[in-house]
Amino acid sequence: MDLQVGVKVLLKNSANKYLLLERNFEKYPDISPTEKWDIVGGRINIGTPLIENLKREIFEETKLVLTDEPKLIMAQDILRADKHVVRLTYSAAIEGEPQLDDDHVGYQWLTSDEIKDLDNLDQYLKEVITKL
Repeated sequence: MDLQVGVKVLLKNSANKYLLLERNFEKYPDISPTEKWDIVGGRINIGTPLIENLKREIFEETKLVLTDEPKLIMAQDILRADKHVVRLTYSAAIEGEPQLDDDHVGYQWLTSDEIKDLDNLDQYLKEVITKL
């Protein structure tokens, strides 16, 4: 079984809204359309500290620069037939509007209540949102 580690982050702006990214299903056809919305993040580069990986993912996906000290809010296991992904999710404040990479086709800033009302969230993000 392949072991991977991923970092994710719930980015909150000064209006107390969280950044959700709309996945590009043409680039990732294996992801279910019922999991349209996710947050910034991805796999770590081995040998690089977690927070550096988190900052890299934020910049790659949004062109935003993390200036806040992120806080770890949840660790999850994603178990698939051939791999085990340990997903560490952080929260952090951020300023500015994202400029998306080709992994995503849109974004929204939403309150925690608005996010809880969405139907098509990433299944692991749903677990995180219940903790807000």
